[in-house]
Amino acid sequence: MNHVVYFADKSVTFTTRTSGAEGVFTISDDGSVSRSKLTKILETHKNVEVITSDPDAAYQRFSADFYPVEAAGGVVVRKTGEWLMMRRWSRWDLPKGHVEPGESYEECAVREIKEETGVDGKIVRPLCSTLHAYFFPKTNRWELKRTHWFELSEVEGGVAQPQEEEGIESVAWCTDEQVSEICNGCYPTIRRVIERMRSKE
Repeated sequence: MNHVVYFADKSVTFTTRTSGAEGVFTISDDGSVSRSKLTKILETHKNVEVITSDPDAAYQRFSADFYPVEAAGGVVVRKTGEWLMMRRWSRWDLPKGHVEPGESYEECAVREIKEETGVDGKIVRPLCSTLHAYFFPKTNRWELKRTHWFELSEVEGGVAQPQEEEGIESVAWCTDEQVSEICNGCYPTIRRVIERMRSKE
């Protein structure tokens, strides 16, 4: 199984063979592929592929250098077909947040969406999970966040409003055409969720 870890707009993929995509930096796994080695490569390259006979094992070695974080979020859909999107730090995004102790991924997604956007949602189906790595200055550590994404239906009665203290500038109900227009400006993790939404699998 391939593993893709995003560093903001950049990515590291653990895979058995190269995609052959233009501009991708490839490196063979000899058991010494570390966080420091890959983050150094990402300083000058946008996408890195780690070629290995065992992507699971290579990813597990790599992930051991991070503090694990579990999160959940999702896409709320109205009866009219519009999707709930939000702008955080001047980029289009989707609501999500850390899982609290004793909370299921589904419960977390519903709670975080309500807190960040004011909208109540009901789980429809799981979509995918994404991996996002980053350095967190407050704790002085590298974290690896696995976010579990869901599609939800709107529970009528809520009023959409941004949680400004979390850096959320606005929330909006977007048509499919509008989502297509803003998609390219989203983080790769968000584009992955949008792809899964449209797959209907």
